[in-house]
Amino acid sequence: MYRLRPDDLLRDPSYRRLWLSVLCGSLGGQITLLALPLSAAVLLNASPTQMGWLTSLELLPFTLFSLPSGVWLDRVRKLPVYVAGELLLALAVGSVPLAWLMGWLSMSWLYGVAFVVGLVNVSAGTAAQIVLTQVVPRERLVEAHAKNALASSGAEVVGPGLAGLLIRAVGAPLALLADALLLSFSAGLLKGLRVTEIRQRDVGRSFSAELLEGLRFVRSQRLLVSLAACVATWQLCYQSALVVQILHATRTLGLDEQQVGLCYVALGVGTVGASLRGDRLSRRIGPGPSLVAGFAITAMGWGAAALAPIGPWGVAAFAWMLMCFGAGAVILFINFISLRQAATPEPLLGRMTSTMRWLILLPAGPGALIGGWLGEQVDLRASLAFAAVGSALLALVAWRLPAIRGARQLPGPAQ
Repeated sequence: MYRLRPDDLLRDPSYRRLWLSVLCGSLGGQITLLALPLSAAVLLNASPTQMGWLTSLELLPFTLFSLPSGVWLDRVRKLPVYVAGELLLALAVGSVPLAWLMGWLSMSWLYGVAFVVGLVNVSAGTAAQIVLTQVVPRERLVEAHAKNALASSGAEVVGPGLAGLLIRAVGAPLALLADALLLSFSAGLLKGLRVTEIRQRDVGRSFSAELLEGLRFVRSQRLLVSLAACVATWQLCYQSALVVQILHATRTLGLDEQQVGLCYVALGVGTVGASLRGDRLSRRIGPGPSLVAGFAITAMGWGAAALAPIGPWGVAAFAWMLMCFGAGAVILFINFISLRQAATPEPLLGRMTSTMRWLILLPAGPGALIGGWLGEQVDLRASLAFAAVGSALLALVAWRLPAIRGARQLPGPAQ
């Protein structure tokens, strides 16, 4: 029987509540990950370009509101923002089955839901990352992010199969009700969380002055600039592949909803493996080199899916792509987030996080549109090939950056 170590983070009641909330939110997110694009692709017969717009509208709020939300978050308590965000997400995804039952469901409705989801992620998503630093000591951030990734990974193992069964039984729109319930339960867990918070005090400075302070801080740190440039490029590649994944599975490979769900179990296998080993890999080779490894692993997956023939080998390559993405993305992000949080003083965490998320997601919208255009004008696998080549080149370039290759341990907060 597995027993927790005496110093395991899960023995801490506050972190345990946070971890369970992440698990619930991730399980619901797996349902939405399949149900929302399947609603567009199967029920509304969306084109690759429309799928690109669906993703782009979810990313648009980051471009518009990410920077000012960072200033606002440094002035308020983060936990209530996180809780409110979970509840608003529940309302947004819960509106889809209502619209379907009333005969209102359209691509315009899904565009609106995607925009609301993005809007919540701008503020509540940033707040969630900061809440973790208020529960866990900074020197244990990589471990905490790895455990959170393990919670997400567990959801990714169980979630796709469950989502596939739900979608098969009641249809993609009604399956989203399960996500709404799980998000509501997650919000309930978060309400009782105990955190220690140091907020920015009112010193009479203007909103714009504080916003510029966050931008200047990020610009002054070579590590943060290098991280932003690399992960922004990876986001361009990732979004170009993401917009065609469901279309590739349903139209090129001919998979039904339940078969797609079973393939997505491979995503969970990859994330579980990386979550269990990611902390150890980071200690062995360093957070920076681990980040580069994440770029390379995702490139391997996209390349295999782009090159595999249609048929059983194509289905196997699709599952391999999802497994590689799960492993690579976990390795990439537990180190990316830990590095940037460790390098930032607490009063600047909101502005730093929002600035970094703004920078890395600026190319994401164009990436989604590029993927949709390639999928419609050339071939769905062309979008996957674009992602594979771009991510492989990124791994080579990132390895040559001293700030990335030299990050062998977490830094202390900069002044």
